[in-house]
Amino acid sequence: MNWYDNAIIYHIYPLGFCGAPRFNDGSDDVSYRLDKILDWIPHLKEMNVDAVYLGPVFESVEHGYDTIDYKRIDRRLGDNNSFRFICDRLHENGIRIILDGVFNHVGRKFPQFVDIQEKGEASPYCGWFQNLNFGGPSPCGDPFWYEGWNGHYNLVKLNLQNPEVCDYLMDAVNYWIESFDIDGIRFDAADCIDFDFFKRIRSFCKGKKSDFWLVGEIIHGDYNRWANPEMLDSVTNYECYKGLWSSHNDKNYFEIDYSINRQSGANGGIYRNIDLYNFVDNHDVNRLASTLHNHAHLPLVYTLMYTMPGIPSIYYGSEYGIEGGKENNSDDNLRPCLHLQDMERENVSLYKHIVKLGRIYRAYPALRTGSYERIMITNQQLLFKKVLGEQTVYVALNLADYEFDLSFGTHLSGLVDVFTATPLQVENGNASVRMRPYSAMIIVADDIVNNEPKDEEIPEDRETEVEIGAKYRHFKGNEYEIVTVARHSETMEELVIYRSLKDGSVWARPKSMFVGKAGEVRRFTKL
Repeated sequence: MNWYDNAIIYHIYPLGFCGAPRFNDGSDDVSYRLDKILDWIPHLKEMNVDAVYLGPVFESVEHGYDTIDYKRIDRRLGDNNSFRFICDRLHENGIRIILDGVFNHVGRKFPQFVDIQEKGEASPYCGWFQNLNFGGPSPCGDPFWYEGWNGHYNLVKLNLQNPEVCDYLMDAVNYWIESFDIDGIRFDAADCIDFDFFKRIRSFCKGKKSDFWLVGEIIHGDYNRWANPEMLDSVTNYECYKGLWSSHNDKNYFEIDYSINRQSGANGGIYRNIDLYNFVDNHDVNRLASTLHNHAHLPLVYTLMYTMPGIPSIYYGSEYGIEGGKENNSDDNLRPCLHLQDMERENVSLYKHIVKLGRIYRAYPALRTGSYERIMITNQQLLFKKVLGEQTVYVALNLADYEFDLSFGTHLSGLVDVFTATPLQVENGNASVRMRPYSAMIIVADDIVNNEPKDEEIPEDRETEVEIGAKYRHFKGNEYEIVTVARHSETMEELVIYRSLKDGSVWARPKSMFVGKAGEVRRFTKL
C-alpha cells in the first residue's frame, strides 16, 4: 500500500489563493506571492494533511491552464528557486506535493505554436498540434486551423500521438521530479488524453519514484478505463461529488449509499480496486457552503467524505465553510485570495470538526482502507461500518431536524462516539443511542483519539515514542520488553511489537494505543 491510499489532500488554486493578476504581462518582474503557503504549514499539519495538490503553477497567459513554459514557475507566483524552497519546507514537514499537469493543451503564446504563426508551413512544429492544417483560418484569425480544447481556441490541443510532443512533456516531468522531488501529478482533462501517453508516463514516473501518484480529472464514464495497473492510480470521483451534497439537500441518503455501494460495496463494487479521489468542491464547481441548502449539514457531508471509501480532500478555505459560486459564467468566486486571519472569523466550529476528522481518520485504519457495508438506512439516517481485519468502525448520520433513536446489532462492547467521547448503551449484542438533530457519530470500541496523551501531559523525553529494548509495565500489572516498532503492510500504521517477560509470548499493538491511555491511566509505563 502506498502513501496516497491513506492520504488527506489539500487542494489549492495558486493564482487565486495568492491574489495574482488576471493576466501575465510577460515582464521581467517576479512576484513571490506563493511564498504565503509557508505560513499555512502549521494550519495544514493541524488538519493532518499529507499532501498539497497545487493547481497550475507553470508559466501561463491567464488562468494557468494555458501553459507557455512547462519548466518555469509563473512569474506571478515566484520563480523556480523560490518554489524549490517551498517544496523543501513542505517535505521537511511531512507534506508531499502534487502538481497539476496540463498536458492536453497549451496557450496561444506557447513558443512552438508561435513558431507556426511566424513561419507557417515551414515550421517544424506543425505536427505538434491536433488537426492543425492550412485549409482555412482559425476563429482567432490565424491563417491555419487547429483544434481547441472543448471549443476554446485560446487552449490549443496538443497532438499526444506525436513522439516529439511526448518526449517534450516527459522531459518536463523529469525536471520537476529531479529538481523539486514532486510526489504526484493530477492530469487535467484526462478524458481527452491518449491512453498510450498515460501508459508511457506511468512507466516513466514509477521508474523514477515507485510511489509517485497519478490521478486524472474524469467527470463521466467508467473509471476503470483510466485507473488501472497500466495507467493512472486514481481519478476524480465526480459521481459521488454530486451525491454527497444532493443526498442532504433532497433528504435522501439512498442516493449516496447507492453510489458508494455501486463503486465500493463489499458485495462486488465495480471500483473496489481503486482509491478514488473524493471531494465536495473544487476550483471548477460551487463551494459546498453555497450548494447546501442547510449549513447545519456541512459537518455531516465532510464526515461522510472522510469515512466513505476513497481519498478525502479539502479545497482551500472550505474548511471554514466559505461560500462562492459561479457568476456570469466566471469561476473567479471559486478561486479567491484568502488569508488565514480572515478565515478564522468564519465557521470555526466546522474547522474544528474537520481537524478532529483528520485525527480520527489517522487513528483508525479501517476508516482509511476498510470495506464498506451499509447496516441501516432511511431517507434521513444512515449507518454503515468500515471493517479492516479485526477493526470495525461504525459511522452514523442523522440529517433530520429531530432526534433519532439509533439501534443496531454488534459483536463489540463498550462502544463510544469518538467525536464527543459519549458512550453507547450495549446490552446482549445490541447498541443504542439517541442521536441529536443534524449530527454525525463515528463509533468505536477503543477511543484512542480522546484518550491519547496531550502534549502538556507527556514528559519531554517521552512524548509518543517507545524505546526498543526497554521494559514497560502494563496498567494491569504484567511486564513486557519492546522488540521493535514495525509498520503494517496494508495500512502503514506503526505497530509496537513487545514480548511478555512472564511467558515469552509476543504481541503487537498499534503504537497510538500503546502510548495512549486506558481511561485515566496510561496503558504502558516505562520501568
